[in-house]
Amino acid sequence: MSQGELHAAERRTVLVVEDDESITMGLEMNLVAEGYRVLIAHDGEEGLARAREPGVDLVILDVMLPRLNGFEVLRALRAQSVEVPVLMLSARGAEMDKVMGLELGAEDYVTKPFGLAELLARVRAVLRRDARGRPARAEPTLAGDLSIDPGTREVRRDGKPVELTATEFDVLYCLVEARGRVLTREQIQTAVWGPGHHGTTRTIDNFLLQLRAKLEGDPVAPRHLMTVRGVGYRFVP
Repeated sequence: MSQGELHAAERRTVLVVEDDESITMGLEMNLVAEGYRVLIAHDGEEGLARAREPGVDLVILDVMLPRLNGFEVLRALRAQSVEVPVLMLSARGAEMDKVMGLELGAEDYVTKPFGLAELLARVRAVLRRDARGRPARAEPTLAGDLSIDPGTREVRRDGKPVELTATEFDVLYCLVEARGRVLTREQIQTAVWGPGHHGTTRTIDNFLLQLRAKLEGDPVAPRHLMTVRGVGYRFVP
């Protein structure tokens, strides 16, 4: 990690919600070594309460937790408009679990067992995406009943705000910035997560489904977020 990244990490607080003591200790030790401030919660109820506290920059959230499971914690956070980025951990490798986590608003999903180097890279990537600001002077993009403001990272539909996670906005704005050009799934994945990301491109399909559900009048017949069969996606203003 560069000196600049270390200084940035020192200003970041990561909440680890995990009931396995050995995993908690390993994560805490390595995150602290990277310069992060670390908070710990050992069950879902405690994790939900701590995630609501001001100053938490990222939540590493296990799925299998006592009292409330990780999906219930994430659902409650998003229902209460707590938009702190969430990176989910799970021993399950089932695709539907990953889809559920992403649809509920998680920014990333890591399956156990995981390598600490990869997890730390994912943490840095999520925090970079969340902190990535657009110039305040940039004009909002208008598309039909949609207004997409890169400065405030706000999206409105018919004048009403639409809640997007940090990653949902990044995927959307990646397509907006392409100005009608078709982007492959690999291009979107690299632009949003960085070239070192090892996730499946199926994740992009899931994010497009989520965005259509939130932004399109008819998600089955979208007007703006278009599929180009055999290639990828493009945004049509």
